[in-house]
Amino acid sequence: MPYLFTSESVSEGHPDKIADQISDAILDNFLAFDADSKVACETMVTTGQVVLAGEVNSQTYIDLQKVTRKVIQRIGYTDSSMKFSYDSCGILSAIHEQSNEIRQGVDKENPEDQGAGDQGMMFGYAVNETENYMPLALDLSHMILQELAEVRKTGDEMTYLRPDSKAQVTLEYDDEHKPIKIHTIVVSTQHDEFGGEEAMQERIKRDIIQFIIPRVFQKVSQKVKDLFHPDIIYHVNPTGKFVIGGPHGDSGLTGRKIIVDTYGGKGAHGGGAFSGKDPSKVDRSAAYAMRHLAKNMVAAGICDEALVQISYAIGVAEPMSMMVDTYGTSKVQMSDARISEILINNLDYRPYAIEKNLKLRNPIYEETAAYGHMGRVPQVITKTFEAYNGEEITKEVELFTWEKLDLVSKLKELFHLED
Repeated sequence: MPYLFTSESVSEGHPDKIADQISDAILDNFLAFDADSKVACETMVTTGQVVLAGEVNSQTYIDLQKVTRKVIQRIGYTDSSMKFSYDSCGILSAIHEQSNEIRQGVDKENPEDQGAGDQGMMFGYAVNETENYMPLALDLSHMILQELAEVRKTGDEMTYLRPDSKAQVTLEYDDEHKPIKIHTIVVSTQHDEFGGEEAMQERIKRDIIQFIIPRVFQKVSQKVKDLFHPDIIYHVNPTGKFVIGGPHGDSGLTGRKIIVDTYGGKGAHGGGAFSGKDPSKVDRSAAYAMRHLAKNMVAAGICDEALVQISYAIGVAEPMSMMVDTYGTSKVQMSDARISEILINNLDYRPYAIEKNLKLRNPIYEETAAYGHMGRVPQVITKTFEAYNGEEITKEVELFTWEKLDLVSKLKELFHLED
């Protein structure tokens, strides 16, 4: 019988995402001036305060205060009435040097022997229900918030918007796990004080339905357009008022939105967060590599849906294991266990190889820290960084390399599929 599935997203102004973006901006600045930097940076934000902690081993220094304030300003916390503003918040740093005992397991005389920066298991997932091979409920949730942020920053329709917001989409699926329709959309957005509480709620709900949802509708495929209908249930600011938000309404921590960052509850998650970690931490790099593999498997026609798990021991280069689950959608005449055996024997997932193949030793991470690390569009951009001494450096970098479909031909060859 039909069933419902829900995913949520949070905006760049959500407290946890502020923390993620600060951590990744700090990482990017270290990598820009020293590509071999080892960084594990955590951030906590609360009313008028930012706390930085973690471990760094690098040949460069950066102005942590300047980097942090620049991120907060970009997000939109520029008014002290929100009790958190880029120009007045306090910033405390407790960052120290990385443990030599971890570093000796990672750094090896031969770079290709680089050990994993931590133990653990990582997952990649892909499904063909969207053009970017992402779960649809999460994809729509991200899109709603991206449009809301765009309107907040550049439009004149909803001038009362503040940076903190959340969205949630519920889809109805049929017995064959295909989406039938959008069942419910939930949007909660921080806003200025205006009018009475009931009038505010009515105005915001009307604006979300009239301005934001049509912008999303115009950007989706015809297959997804067909899932929209007049009877969608909308819950917009269901508490009635959302003036107090951001770090004043709720403290934020790096790594607390790992499901938003990945697949919205579909597939699986190994438990490790991404932001603030350099690619020697396989929590991050191997999760990207497994998304790359799963997406290319579906695009190559091996299956309609794929979950791939890989595992590592700290300090060891070779993966401990790989597991593939095609959810019964495999198009090749072999077991999932045989598929995984072919993949692990023919593809290189040592940490050094992942870093090299996906170009991960570059300052590419701040852009990942809001609206999901997966399902994004690969692109080349130019970024400028300022060192502690005022020196500037400009770098051309490629974002979201793990979303490229550059493994399809190799996989078709391995599994004897026609082009």
